[in-house]
Amino acid sequence: MAVYAVNKLMNEARRLASEYRKATGQTLPITSEIAVNDVARIMNLEATNDRNCGYDAIGKGERDGLQYIIKGRTIFDESKSGHRLGQFKFDIPWDGMFLVLMDEEYEPFEIYEASREELQEAVDESQTSKRSKRGPVSVAKFKIIGHLVWTKEEGIVDDDVWDNQADV
Repeated sequence: MAVYAVNKLMNEARRLASEYRKATGQTLPITSEIAVNDVARIMNLEATNDRNCGYDAIGKGERDGLQYIIKGRTIFDESKSGHRLGQFKFDIPWDGMFLVLMDEEYEPFEIYEASREELQEAVDESQTSKRSKRGPVSVAKFKIIGHLVWTKEEGIVDDDVWDNQADV
């Protein structure tokens, strides 16, 4: 199937998921598939066909050969916090993780990237927390330890322009 056809199908899936939520109040479990498609397209990655390998995509270009896990979260109400990312599997090989934040229409508005090492440190720090059983890292924490790499308004974010850890 051509890339154009896949992108067209993903856009239809976004529309259907959004309409379904508006009609029923329930969400369809489609966020992760959309996130993988979006990150692969935007960040120049190749999505894997075997989701049992432990990672979702392999880098091309400047990220050539790096293995990435991709997480997606749809934010329906920005006033509600506490979104968590679930457990990370450190017993399998991967190099980094992307987090795609989507709006209520399942359209990405920000993408963050963090290395395995940064995430391992965060998980080690959170092991004393009761919430770590539900997921060791929140979306807010990922945004702090990760790096903003793309926004809907600006596209790819140059590391020299923005650094969320400059004053830490």
